[in-house]
Amino acid sequence: MKIIPAIDIIEGKCVRLTQGDYSRKKIYNENPVEVAKSFEASGIQYLHLVDLDGAKSKKVVNHKILEQIASQTKLQIDFGGGVKSQQDLDVVFNSGAQQVTVGSLAVVDPDLVQQWLEAYSDRIILGADCKNQKIATHGWLETSELYVLDFINEYLNKGASYVICTDIAKDGMLEGPSYELYEKLIDLKNIKLIASGGVRNIEDLERLEHLGCEAVIIGKAIYENTIKLEDLLSFQSRH
Repeated sequence: MKIIPAIDIIEGKCVRLTQGDYSRKKIYNENPVEVAKSFEASGIQYLHLVDLDGAKSKKVVNHKILEQIASQTKLQIDFGGGVKSQQDLDVVFNSGAQQVTVGSLAVVDPDLVQQWLEAYSDRIILGADCKNQKIATHGWLETSELYVLDFINEYLNKGASYVICTDIAKDGMLEGPSYELYEKLIDLKNIKLIASGGVRNIEDLERLEHLGCEAVIIGKAIYENTIKLEDLLSFQSRH
C-alpha cells in the first residue's frame, strides 16, 4: 500500500482544514516546497497536492507551487483542486503532476471526464468526496444528491480505476477512517481505492492495508505528529 502525505495550499501556504471548513484553517508552514522536501528526505515517494484556492475559485490557482515541488524533488505528485477545463489539465500536467484528481467536474461535466479517462487513462483519479454518503463538490461547499457507491461504480464502468474517497465527517478529526464505507467500496470491480480522511495512527494503516486499499492519504496526523515520518518508513519496509 502506498503512503501519500498531503499538502493543502491556501494563499501559497501549507494548511489543514477541519472537515473541509475554510474557516477552520490552521497554517503549518509558509513554504510548501520545504514541506515536500522534508517528506522526500524521509524516504517518502508520493505526494497529494491540493489547491484549495483552486477548488474554491473553480480554476487552478497554485500551479507555480506544483512546478516548484516537481522540479525540486522526485516526488510523484497527484494534484487536485480547480481542474475544470482542458487548459487547467494541460497546465497541471505541464507543471509536473503525474496524476490529476477530478471531483466536482466529474459531477457537473461527466462527458469531459470520460474523454479524459479515454485519453489519459490511469493519470486521471476520480475524487469521490462525500457527506452522509452523498457526493460533495466545489471544495466541499456544496452537496449533491448522488449516492457515493453509485457515482463511483458509474465511473469504474467508464474506465476509471483510481478513486480517492474522503468521508468529510472524518477529515481532520483524527478519529479514524471511514472503514464501513471503504468495506463497501473495496468490493467494486476494478477499483484501486485510495483512502483519505481520519487516519490517526499506524494501526489505521494496518487496517486499511488489510482491507485492500491501494494507497492512503495522510494529512493532519503527520502535521500534528500522531504519526511520525520514521514510523511510516518502518511500516513500508515491513510490508
